[in-house]
Amino acid sequence: MSEDYQDRQAHTLTLEGGASLAYHRIEPSEDSQAPTLVFLGGFMSDMTGTKAIFLEEFARERGLGFVRFDYFGHGQSSGEFADGTIGHWKDDALAVIDQLTSGPLILIGSSMGGWIMLLAALVRKERLHSLVGIAAAPDFTRDLMWASFSDEIKQLIQDTGRFEQPTDYGDDPYIITKALIDDGLDHILLDNPIRLTCPVRLYQGMKDADVPWQTALRISDQLESDNVELHFVKDGDHRMSEPHQLRGLAAILDGLLAD
Repeated sequence: MSEDYQDRQAHTLTLEGGASLAYHRIEPSEDSQAPTLVFLGGFMSDMTGTKAIFLEEFARERGLGFVRFDYFGHGQSSGEFADGTIGHWKDDALAVIDQLTSGPLILIGSSMGGWIMLLAALVRKERLHSLVGIAAAPDFTRDLMWASFSDEIKQLIQDTGRFEQPTDYGDDPYIITKALIDDGLDHILLDNPIRLTCPVRLYQGMKDADVPWQTALRISDQLESDNVELHFVKDGDHRMSEPHQLRGLAAILDGLLAD
């Protein structure tokens, strides 16, 4: 890559109430009618991950607008991770969309970001060009976390308000709070139709140990859109960050841009 994306100084978006979100942005060309790409990262991820950087390079090479950012309590943004919830992070995404972008959008959500993507899309339908979910995980606090916890862990969360869950994705454990679980129930999507009609692409590894590939089928079934494609990668894990998987993501985006 032509520059060190990881070390470049982030910009700051200050929100009402004083919290701040760190972000990087590429401005679209003044005469461009092409959509801007917005990347929504995963649970305890930050905007310096492989997919985020790849997508920025993708956008730069094609002259597209692009935004990547850290949610509250993630990466370089303010706040403590344990104080965050799905609703809070949805509001962060909407603030970024409203204050840092204009025109049509392609929202790209990875893992938890796929949930945030759908929630934000439902609020800003008029802005949508299309959606791309990468191992999208709506409802994961209920269906993948709470449902898998033992009675002892559930009681610990009820009694102490939190559980520290070891993870393979970093040295720090996932901090699962009662507030996160309770708030997640207020944002459940897969129990009812998802009233979005824009093009949607779901990109899913079939060896994903964190988000079952069947989740993509459930999302597709609930979406009202008739323009939904599922792209399964037989050797894909949860990260979907290998070179050939990133090329597949680029091909999906190029297809949407060509339509």
